[in-house]
Amino acid sequence: MAIASAVVLVPFGLLFFLSGLIVNLFQVICFVLIRPLSKNTYRKINRVVAELLWLQLVWLIDWWAHVKIQLYMDSEEFKLMGKEHALLIANHRSDIDWLVGWVLAQRSGCLGSALAVMKKSSKFLPVIGWSMWFSEYVFLERSWAKDENTLKSGLQRLNDFPRPFWLALFVEGTRFTKAKLLAAQEYAASTGLPIPRNGFVSAVSNMRSFVPAIYDATVTVPKNQPSPTMLRILRGQPSVIHVHIKRRLMKELPETDDGVAQWCKDVFVAKDALLDKHLAEDTFGDQDFQDIGRPIKSLLVVISWSCLLVLGALKLFQWSSFLSSWKGIAFSAAGLATVTGLMQILIMFSQSERSTPAKVAPAKPKNGVPSESSRDKQH
Repeated sequence: MAIASAVVLVPFGLLFFLSGLIVNLFQVICFVLIRPLSKNTYRKINRVVAELLWLQLVWLIDWWAHVKIQLYMDSEEFKLMGKEHALLIANHRSDIDWLVGWVLAQRSGCLGSALAVMKKSSKFLPVIGWSMWFSEYVFLERSWAKDENTLKSGLQRLNDFPRPFWLALFVEGTRFTKAKLLAAQEYAASTGLPIPRNGFVSAVSNMRSFVPAIYDATVTVPKNQPSPTMLRILRGQPSVIHVHIKRRLMKELPETDDGVAQWCKDVFVAKDALLDKHLAEDTFGDQDFQDIGRPIKSLLVVISWSCLLVLGALKLFQWSSFLSSWKGIAFSAAGLATVTGLMQILIMFSQSERSTPAKVAPAKPKNGVPSESSRDKQH
């Protein structure tokens, strides 16, 4: 990592991880003492607490890197965002698709109750992964035999969620890269079968009764803009992101699983056509442009956390001779190195080319019936 990047990463890393540990500690206390007595009270408190952490990442987009997110959506549909439960499906081609979703959720007033279906390894990320677990994100192993019951129970427990929530489900399963596209095409050719949308079908089946809408989001970057990455954002490098959202009614989906799977396939075919049109015109056409602004809330949260932590550090140094000994200096240096390493892990975790492509089945299915392992790989 370049020295210039480290100069940016260390201060923000200290702020994010130290404040995050405070948030995690408060989440632990609430989980142990409040959740057994009242799950809804715990959820309402956790919504506010988690937002104090997520807003720091929103601040990176809005106030540090000045990344502009331009939303194209029908005006009447836009007014409903944040006022209803919704299943959010989107293409997954950018390193920061999840962060774009958080910005939109913050604008809609439901950042603290924005959830997602994530790969299991995510929950082990220090601070951010732990907070996701306390916030009831759903974590999967990417093996349908293991994930079916996990996904079902995770979705059903949202039935009594006290505030409007968004559940983000990346139906493509993983971020789009050329390597993964080639692997997927090779696998499809080897089996002669389309890849089923198990996760989406399960989500619709289990949430149909209490989630009224599906937000069909398409995310892309204009041709004249650099593709934003977590590292570019941390360096303060601006960009522009276009987001098109179409609200679809859950009740209008087919009743059968096969019908839902076909509906999902049709939506992503239309999404590809929309992306092709955007590539040619560099716009989403005549869709209404919604000004989502740049609220000051994230800036105030970052300033507040910074003042609190700086004041705490000054008090610590005033009351002790921590930095006057070699042991204290060594401990501080180790702490800075740890924070730098954690930030690097966060950056690597967000990079699409570093996430693991699906393995390709070497053999064709026998008698036209895929094996159990093949079905898992399709999922």
